[in-house]
Amino acid sequence: MSAPAAPGASSIPSAPPSYEETLAFSSCYPPPVPGTVPGVWSGADAKGVNPPAYYPQPVPAPNPNAITVQTVYVQQPVSYFDRPVQMCCPSCNKMIVTHLSYNAGALTWLSCGSLCLLGCAAGCCFIPFCVDALQDVDHYCPNCKALLGTYKRL
Repeated sequence: MSAPAAPGASSIPSAPPSYEETLAFSSCYPPPVPGTVPGVWSGADAKGVNPPAYYPQPVPAPNPNAITVQTVYVQQPVSYFDRPVQMCCPSCNKMIVTHLSYNAGALTWLSCGSLCLLGCAAGCCFIPFCVDALQDVDHYCPNCKALLGTYKRL
């Protein structure tokens, strides 16, 4: 078993140390300078100056090795043909089905020239300009009317 403690010695203190005793053990702050009033600073002109209500934090220096992250969204390339395409419009970011517009292209003009050389000069050589299957196709957004792409026959 344990031996009883001596009558005058106690291993547990009876009360915590006082505020002054605690400050005497603290090494974080220097001891006050004799002759000064606590809470008042002396300015350059020897007038008392009250300390600021807060102590500003130092501004961190910018890190030259900082990495900035930029998110880039890449849209799959769309293949345009002679039929409407369902896609997300890159201009207005809406899901749409493209509207088509037919324009005379290289195949239209070659067909017209071929018919003219074959003897259809009386006006029949202009038939390729009325046939959608011989013309280039432009795809437009129905919402914002932006040109999205072109399908060229030749």
